[in-house]
Amino acid sequence: MLDDNQTRAVLEIALMAAFADGLNDDRERAQLKQVADAIGAGAGVDFPAIYREVLLGKRDPVAPAAALGTSEARQLAYEMAVGVCDADGKRNDQESAFLEALARTLGIQGEQAGAIAAHADDIVTASEAAPAGGAVHPVPSAPSEAAPAGSARAAELDQTIVNHAITAAALELLPDSLANLAVIPVQLKLVHRIGQTYGYPMNTTNAKDFLAVLGVGLASQYVEGFARKLLGGVLGGLGGGLGRAAGRQAASSGLAFATTYAIGKVANEYYAGGRTLDQDRLKGTFTRMLEDAKQLAGNYTEQIQARAKTIDTKQLSSLVRGV
Repeated sequence: MLDDNQTRAVLEIALMAAFADGLNDDRERAQLKQVADAIGAGAGVDFPAIYREVLLGKRDPVAPAAALGTSEARQLAYEMAVGVCDADGKRNDQESAFLEALARTLGIQGEQAGAIAAHADDIVTASEAAPAGGAVHPVPSAPSEAAPAGSARAAELDQTIVNHAITAAALELLPDSLANLAVIPVQLKLVHRIGQTYGYPMNTTNAKDFLAVLGVGLASQYVEGFARKLLGGVLGGLGGGLGRAAGRQAASSGLAFATTYAIGKVANEYYAGGRTLDQDRLKGTFTRMLEDAKQLAGNYTEQIQARAKTIDTKQLSSLVRGV
């Protein structure tokens, strides 16, 4: 179990990784601030204060790395940093340079660092594969031509949305830092499948753009899931495990379910209606759907826990390709 100083150190490195791309995106900063504020000063760690210090450039990886006294803690910090850098797609040069320097600082050997990065890359690349199954239908020219609510297609898509939400929530239960990274590809594949079902040409960029319009951050979502797991003491060999993680579902797993479910429902409404909703209406609909989905998550607790027990964390890329 990490103590407060070690937990703070890992979270500092997480936020440094989030800003390592050098893009200085205002939306990304705002999303990360929301995450920091939402998590707050819980478990003895003031996350908003850490965010402010990192944003102002007052910290570098050397200081927090010194607080990580075990090889397990240092590996966890490095895995987390790789996940943050990969959350919004393949790493750019700045992120790669940051990770190389971080590996040296943490004493992560080249072969070990390469294996961690390769595992994360496989998960990200898997999101680019076409969704498994799902027929492509003609593009509706007007909302009235969308599938009726009681149709077989609508029922199938509703179940697809629930299944993806259960998988995302199950991933949040796992005591593996890169399991969080797979949540994002699951969400992207869901949007991809829904758009494709209604006959729209889809790729990963389309799906990412859709999530961005909704205000769902990729790096910030990964940081939030990881931070909640870390503060709950449920990561890997550092005192956590599936049983303990399941008890904290409302904080992390339930949020993953709700976010994924709301993404799917809004995507279905958008593509079924001929993509006529504007950005403001999309965001407003997502906000309402998210609140409803948070209440719904508890109904699927047993299914989420059962799904978590079937996931092999060494095969996360295969899981993503199969959704």
